[in-house]
Amino acid sequence: MSDQLIMDFLEAVPMPALLVDQTERIIGANAEALTLLGQQAKGRHFATILRQPLITEAIETCLRDKSNRMTRHLGNDGAQDTTYDVTCRYIGGIGAVRGGAVMLTFRDVTDLEQVGQMRRDFVANVSHELRTPLTALMGFIETLRGPARDDVVARDRFLSIMEGEANRMNRLVGDLLSLNRVESEERVRPREEVDLTAQLDSTIRSLQPLAQGKETTLIYEPGDQPIFVIGDTDQLRQVFTNLIENAIKYGNTGGTVTVTLSCLDRDPALRAASARVQIQDDGPGIDPVHLPRLTERFYRADSHRSRELGGTGLGLAIVKHIVNRHRGRLRVESDLGTGSSFTVILPR
Repeated sequence: MSDQLIMDFLEAVPMPALLVDQTERIIGANAEALTLLGQQAKGRHFATILRQPLITEAIETCLRDKSNRMTRHLGNDGAQDTTYDVTCRYIGGIGAVRGGAVMLTFRDVTDLEQVGQMRRDFVANVSHELRTPLTALMGFIETLRGPARDDVVARDRFLSIMEGEANRMNRLVGDLLSLNRVESEERVRPREEVDLTAQLDSTIRSLQPLAQGKETTLIYEPGDQPIFVIGDTDQLRQVFTNLIENAIKYGNTGGTVTVTLSCLDRDPALRAASARVQIQDDGPGIDPVHLPRLTERFYRADSHRSRELGGTGLGLAIVKHIVNRHRGRLRVESDLGTGSSFTVILPR
């Protein structure tokens, strides 16, 4: 096989591909392989280019035994770690003195690895969030069966704590189910007409008892006319309930939470007329370093305080997915000591 035919063959492979012959030199590499491994790879000994022991061993074994091999190439593209599945296949009758060569193809599985890591992190986080209240429940059950069996005061106190921990697990399971449902529907656009003015009014009235318990003043500033959007009534209620509830819980005792509803003739990002709902509190605020990660699952700017207030770490992730389903956007602005502002912008 001529050098030109080898190159034509390699260029036809829709992924990084190269050939290593019995001289252990790279006798051909397509453009994708040169981009991945360097423009000077051709003609070099493969060990100077592919320095990873697993790949070196796979090539040597394939050249010696003429057997197929699978391995992995780990690298970094300057922005993130990368992972490639590498397939080694022996091809006879080519290369130096027609002694045969190994063709290596590199399949990029970086995204699959990231998804797998996200899944592992998610399972670990869920396990941790459930284990904490479960451990408390098991400890109190053991105490009630032993030392506190006949202590009425201790029994009532322990049962109250156990109820709180059970409620915490129930909230977590509920949020997990809600997140799963929202993610499964994210590509399906809602179709019903929703009166945002009335829905926000109803949501705020339902949260008044929580606000009164925190001595927080809830202020609602609707527009002059009812504002309608195409959406999912239950999901939008979930968004506004979550954001207003967070503003009350994480704001200052005796503070103010202001909910403002307005229209925009054209939102620059959505490129369409839109409705804007802003929830602003005068609480301690959030360090800007946390803002880019606030909507990640289980991410908390203040883990201890969030757990004390019954947070599951999933609320803002659910909000983000619902807003995405409505083709809207969520904007978060905050600085320490100046309160926080969460703005939901939905196309009209």
